[in-house]
This record gives sequence, structure tokens and C-alpha cells, in this order.
Amino acid sequence: MDFNNNYQEIDLEYCRASSGKRLANYIIDLIVFYIILFGIYICIGILLPGILDGINDLLDRLIAMVCYGFIMCLIEAVSHGKSIGKLITGTKAVNLNGSEIDFQKAFTRNMIRVIPFNAISGLSNPCDPWHDRWSDTMVVDEKKLALQTQRVGLFDPVKNQTL
Repeated sequence: MDFNNNYQEIDLEYCRASSGKRLANYIIDLIVFYIILFGIYICIGILLPGILDGINDLLDRLIAMVCYGFIMCLIEAVSHGKSIGKLITGTKAVNLNGSEIDFQKAFTRNMIRVIPFNAISGLSNPCDPWHDRWSDTMVVDEKKLALQTQRVGLFDPVKNQTL
């Protein structure tokens, strides 16, 4: 039996987060974002009264989209690929080789999220939205990743032995 080929690397495709968890991440993150944005608007309204009066609906939406990208970028960069939704569902964003994402990857993937219809691109199975595909990242289920790591570690001592 050849353990070198079968148990050498972690299968990240097996660890990919399900579409249901990705949808839950999106909904939770969107709720958290609107709470943060509401707080920011209240602070701006108190500190600079009247500045928000001249903003029309289109400009308000553009500001909200850019703020969404920046806020999610900061959260994912600080927490090593986890947003609030990912923290709750037990998932995290990683590079395609399994390493943690850095600030540049977090910025890229979250600015791509601002593109209209990005959320619809995640309806495929397996879930591979534009912000993952174009930034060379993926979202993995941490429990499956831990099981894969244990499997690799379990067979490390015996993989070079022959029968």
C-alpha cells in the first residue's frame, strides 16, 4: 500500500464550505454590516449635521457598497480570513494552497464583492463566487479541515514503511 500518494496532502476540495454555510455567512455579514453602517451614519449625523442631506439615493448606494468592501476587508484581514458570519458557521477564507490570506487578498476579495450580481455567482454547486475565483481564494469548513489534518498526521509515522 502506498501511503505517500494517498495521505500526503490535504484535500481542500473536500474541505470546501457548503452553499448553505456560504449563504448563512452572507446573511450574517450583511446584517452586521448594516448595523455598523447605521452606527457610522449616526456618528456622522451627530458630528457633522446636515452633511448627509445632500446625498441622493444613487450616491448613498455607492458609498454603502464601497464601505461594505472596506469593512469586510478589515474584519477578514484582522481575523485571518474570518468574518463574523464565518466565525459563527465555523468557516474561513484561505488561499488555494490552504495558507491564510493576507491583507492584500482580503482587500482584493472584498472589493470584488462590490461588483453587482456577485452574490448570484455563488449559487452554483460547489459554491465558487467571483470574489473567490478572481482572488484565488476559497472558503473552507474548519471541522473538515481539522479532520483532513488529523488524517495526514495519523499516517505520517507509517507512510514510509513497506510491507
